[in-house]
Amino acid sequence: MDPRTNPYAPGAGTLPPELAGRDEIIEKAAVALDRFRSGLSARSLLLVGLRGVGKTVLLTRIAKDTEARGFIVVEIEAPEKRSLPALLIPSLRTALLQLDRLAAAGDLAKRALKVLGGFVGAMRVKYEDIEFGVDLGSEHGIADSGDLEHDLIDLFVMVGKAAKQKNTAVVFFIDELQYVVEEQFASLITALHKCAQEQLPVALIGAGLPQLVGQAGRAKSYAERLFEYPEIGPLSAEEAKKALVVPAEKLGVTFEPQALEQILHQTQSYPYFLQEWGKHSWQCATTSPITLDDTISANDLAISELDASFFRVRFDRLTPSEKKYLRAMAQLGAGPHRSGDIAHLLNKEVQTVAPTRATLIKKGMVYSPSHGDNSFTVPLFDEYMKRVMPNWI
Repeated sequence: MDPRTNPYAPGAGTLPPELAGRDEIIEKAAVALDRFRSGLSARSLLLVGLRGVGKTVLLTRIAKDTEARGFIVVEIEAPEKRSLPALLIPSLRTALLQLDRLAAAGDLAKRALKVLGGFVGAMRVKYEDIEFGVDLGSEHGIADSGDLEHDLIDLFVMVGKAAKQKNTAVVFFIDELQYVVEEQFASLITALHKCAQEQLPVALIGAGLPQLVGQAGRAKSYAERLFEYPEIGPLSAEEAKKALVVPAEKLGVTFEPQALEQILHQTQSYPYFLQEWGKHSWQCATTSPITLDDTISANDLAISELDASFFRVRFDRLTPSEKKYLRAMAQLGAGPHRSGDIAHLLNKEVQTVAPTRATLIKKGMVYSPSHGDNSFTVPLFDEYMKRVMPNWI
């Protein structure tokens, strides 16, 4: 069928035509943020899940809804090897300027901008990746000590007071939160905790891989009481079918029931893969309905595209020893797998390969669902490793 009208949208963080199965978490976030704005008790949310489940898409959708409802939104992605202050400063300046333009009277937003200026000056000494060049002034003695935890508390409290004066709330949306260095993550948690204690309207909606839960707990023991951790997983069969059927039906196209079952089997109902198979099934079909044969023809095309993009970009970041470790995991199956079993397959001691495992966890390729266990953070990556490294021993 016509590729120009193909409704499916595989892509990193690309909003699908039908965001199926996520209404409950969208409503949970809306309720929590309304409570924050009203000065009532609520917990921030950290969305956790594997790659390809749509965490970024969900974060983007919630951020758009939040901004449309009059909140001040600070959107950040946390790449590896960037400091938290370097990530926060530019977006927070934009948010404070937006806050300053609101109609409500008061000068706290202007003061908060000066506090941010002092924070920039103090942090630039310690964090070399800060490239912010705008002079915001400063408030002497507030957020300018050079101690991240102390200064971030001062900054967030001032931001919260300014938001409260303007009858709104400031919401930080931070993606890939697992890449924030633990010490800096601890400072962020402490600042949010202080705002919660003073009932100031500052909240965090974050997203990250499954290890984020453990990272938060290690950073600050009270994190479990400060955050909720909704698990974002594959869709149910009904939701997965809806994600495929609704966009097609809007264009007058239907699926044969067997075709839908075939796609669900191949994708395991992971949202990213549903979009990939939907796209190629549409391309393979000549007319409606999309048949089982069409979806079977789409299998090789979808897998080839995933191998060249979704999987390949992650594979290319690996060292030879990391590739061998993941290939050994793949040989054992989808997982989880004991560290000892992986080491045995590599003919090495567990202690010898422990540094490799640690770097894979840091890179976000592996997580530990329980002590000594290892799972892929990327669904179907075990099958990819077998394809890309057929002769690995």
